[in-house]
This record gives sequence, structure tokens and C-alpha cells, in this order.
Amino acid sequence: MSDEYDLIVLGGGPVGENVADRAVQGGLTAVIVESELVGGECSYWACMPSKALLRSAQALRAAQQVKGVTGGALNPAEVLARRDSFAAHWSDDGQVDWLNSAGIDLVRGHGRLSGEREVTVATDDGERVLRARHAVAISTGTDAAIPGIPGLADAKPWTSREATSAQHVPESLAIIGGGVVGVEMATAYAGLGSTVTLIARSGLLGSMEPFAGELVADGLRGLGVDVRLNATTSAVRRDGDAVTITVGEGEEIAASEVLVATGRMPRTGDIGLEVAGLEPGRSIDVDDTMRVPGVDWLYAVGDVNGRALLTHQGKYQARAAGDAIAARSRDEVLADQAWGRHVATADHAAVPQVVFCEPEVASVGLTADAARAAGHEIEVVDCDLGAVAGSSLHADGYTGRARMIVDTEREVLLGVTFAGPDVAELLQAATVAVAAEVPISRLWHAVPAYPTISEVWLRLLEKYGRQSA
Repeated sequence: MSDEYDLIVLGGGPVGENVADRAVQGGLTAVIVESELVGGECSYWACMPSKALLRSAQALRAAQQVKGVTGGALNPAEVLARRDSFAAHWSDDGQVDWLNSAGIDLVRGHGRLSGEREVTVATDDGERVLRARHAVAISTGTDAAIPGIPGLADAKPWTSREATSAQHVPESLAIIGGGVVGVEMATAYAGLGSTVTLIARSGLLGSMEPFAGELVADGLRGLGVDVRLNATTSAVRRDGDAVTITVGEGEEIAASEVLVATGRMPRTGDIGLEVAGLEPGRSIDVDDTMRVPGVDWLYAVGDVNGRALLTHQGKYQARAAGDAIAARSRDEVLADQAWGRHVATADHAAVPQVVFCEPEVASVGLTADAARAAGHEIEVVDCDLGAVAGSSLHADGYTGRARMIVDTEREVLLGVTFAGPDVAELLQAATVAVAAEVPISRLWHAVPAYPTISEVWLRLLEKYGRQSA
């Protein structure tokens, strides 16, 4: 293996893999430096294992919500075994094979910037110095944030890693945090039989439309979760196999385990950012090609730049960054205007997200509040998803809601949110409409098949026509 490459990538998760792959496809050589498992957080402790934990109970609930289906039971041990298979039993052999097939080298160890276009890797065999002819890309991701609640750090709390890789189902679980990780793990462990308490400082899913969090709170309560909203965790202590969480002025909640789900922090504390004049421990600011302003050889891609902490957005950024690095190596003119090949424009206006909770929430683009804050003149259009014929066929007593945000000056969609059973598969159509800025007049010609849940699009457009008449 050489010590000189066109591109060095710090971090071997899906984002780092995609940056390296695009650069190699563009004719460059690339090496990935990874200190843990190739495939990263998503493969082993986030997206894949968490959705595997959720799916079995979700499928059972879906069947039981249709009259004529009786019985059915969940086997937690088999659910955990299925989860293990999706996490490849925490072996990255398959991912390493893919790197080899893609022509990407791998150096295992902790890498730090040690000079301009230079990375020093602490390996099991000592230090190894790598040099880049063109660029270094940082794709080190994030870690779970542990807030400074008295006693919490000493209580051996779960983070998302422990929650998604646990080898047993705790009798009871207290979750601190009402964001995506909090509500998904509340859904998962309630489905697996734990007694779950969810403690949130305000409402649930605060960055999404308020109705989404309200429906999820109702859905979790329907699963038996004790949902505590507008509640502050003031202390945590562990006594052997029991954890006590103090809420508010002194109420105590007992649990077998406590999960902290209060956000993420960039994994930049010990990667040598000071070499590039950057502050360790913080997100790395980048332009839309993922390059660090003022440091023409350094890129930061994925969660580490703080733009959109989602695997699919990180991979989207990686495609832009890898192509940009290859193009710049050949002194080509970049397609770096909005929606061009070398930029991640969607990070600003068309980010899709699905929260796999009870019920599902799927959204893309701006919320009503965000659109108003951005200065747009908007119309908010809401629709009862349960009133759509396809929904009533999908599940008896289907409950859900859809909202679209219309820019009334340009007559295009700025955002769409769905909340209800199995709405995730509705999202791509909304994402295309928002990203492509499809005019409302043309959307009328995108006829939804009957009877499907997608007929909600017709209901939304009809209502917008009445409201704007």
C-alpha cells in the first residue's frame, strides 16, 4: 500500500465510503482511515438495527388493525436475532470486501490531521503518515450528547448505540429526550414488552410540524408508554440494577435502564483540526461543495458539518463532494450553481426524513413556521388522512394527517408532512415535488391511483383550490 493518495478520507461510514467511491470513479486514488467498523454508525448502531428492531412489532400491529385478523404474538428473542443479522453481527467483513472491489484502500486506526494534506494514523503497528495530492475529507460523524444532569454520567446510561445493540429487553426503560431517537426507541421497546417512560422537556419531534408530535404522543400512549411532556430531568442515580430518574421538583421514576436521547455532537475533538485553523469539538462549516472555506484542500461531509444529520443526506453530500474533488483535480469548471452536480442544494430546501415511530411521520422541506420565518407568503393546507378511501382500506380506524405548505407567490410546494401508519412510502413523491418545484397547476395532472393512500394528494389539491379561490 502507498502512503500517498489523491484523496484521504477520515471515517469509513456510508458517507466516507461514498466520497471515496465517487472520487475513484472520477479517476483518483483514495484511502479510508477508520478506527472502528467500516460501514459506520448507520450499519451497526443506527438506521439498520433500529429499523430491524421496530419492524416486527410494526408488522404485527398493522395486521391486527384489520378486522378478520386474530391472534399473533411477538418473539423478542427472534426480533433481536433478526436485528443482529441486519447489523452483520457487528462484523465489517462484507464492507471491507466492497472497499476492495471498489478500488479503495483501508487503513485501520485513529487518524489526525498532522499537516497540510497530511494525516497521521495511530495503528496497532505504530504510526503511519499518509499524504494527499489533492484533498482530505473528514467524515467522522457524531457521538451521542450526554447532558450535564447530576448523576447521569455515573448511572451508566444507554445511548443510541446500547439501545440498538442490546442483547436483552429490559423490564423497564426510561428515555430522556423527545426527538427521533427517543420516540423510535420508545416505540421499539414498548413493542418488545418493556415498560417505557418517555421524558421530554417540551413536546415530541420539535423540529417537525406540531401535529406530528401530538399524534405520536397519542400513538405512544396507545402502546402503553408513559409520555411526560414539558418535564425536566433534574437528577439520575443508579443503585445496582435499578436506575432512578428525578423529574421536576422531586418525582422519582424507577427503571431497569435509562436511555439518553438528547441530541448529537460532532466527532471532531481529536482529529487535528487546529492544523487547519479550526476549533476541535465543533461542527465544521463548509460551502455547498462541502469544502471548508479558506482551506482549499479540506472537505467535511455528512453529520460532521451539521447541515442535515441524516444518512441519506450525508450520502447525497458525498456524491457532490467526491465529484467536486475529482473535477478540481483536473481543473475543470464546477457545476456549482443551485441544483448543480457538484453542490448539495437540497440540504437547504428539500431534506426528506422519516421517523419510524407510532404512527410514522414523513416530511420534506419546510414546516409552516420555518417557511414564514424565511419570509415566504404561504398557504397551509391540511387533510385528514383517515378520510381517504385507501387509508380506510389499509387499516380499520386509520388515523393520520397530511399538510402541504404552498408558496403562494410561485405556486409551488415548500414542504409536505404526513403522519399516520405506513406513510413513509408517500414521501418520495413529495420530495420530487418540493425539490423540482413542480407547479401546482402541473401537480393536478399527477393523478393518484384509486384506492390508495396516495389519493391524499388529490384531497390536498382540492382543498388548496377551495382555500385560494
